[in-house]
Amino acid sequence: MFANRSDAGDRLAAELEDRGIEADVVLGIPRGALPVARPVADALEADLDVVVARKLGAPSNPELAVGAVASDASVWLNDDLVDRLGVSESHLEDVREREVEKAREKATRYRGDDSLSELAGKRAIVVDDGVATGATAIACLRQVREAGAERIVLAIPVGSPDAVADLESETDEVVALLTPRNFRAVGQFYRDFGQVTDEEAIEYLTDR
Repeated sequence: MFANRSDAGDRLAAELEDRGIEADVVLGIPRGALPVARPVADALEADLDVVVARKLGAPSNPELAVGAVASDASVWLNDDLVDRLGVSESHLEDVREREVEKAREKATRYRGDDSLSELAGKRAIVVDDGVATGATAIACLRQVREAGAERIVLAIPVGSPDAVADLESETDEVVALLTPRNFRAVGQFYRDFGQVTDEEAIEYLTDR
């Protein structure tokens, strides 16, 4: 159990240091990952930036991710879920267009433009506050890979065992402090899991 996201970040930073993992840049997934990513970047003496993706919701349940799209328009789809729910191509295209625009707007709000920072040949750590389905994390990791990062580590305080297993094929290493079998939701493992506003998250990018 984590007290809050900052506590999770401190504990994640300690684990990364214990493993001897180094980074040139730490990339938080807005908004909730920024309080986690800041202690990691500070401990590893790495730059802190963001990588942005948005989930693609199912037609009857927008909260259910059938995939995700990154701010560079790259898309990941959960093909099994898409087939099982009978999601149409037209729905996927409509929601993709809408969510990629939102992802680009968010990236611009955080860093001033919607392009990912220069990652060619760099060691990158992608941080989230937790992983349930892994959809947005996969889209973010693929965006970072496409940008030419030399080595990519996904670092999370907590994740569902199934999602973490899936994510291992998307990155060079996954560091997860908790992968509990009784996982139901990320917030279940935080005493304080309140919403992080854009304004609060942006402050972590400039706070040293």
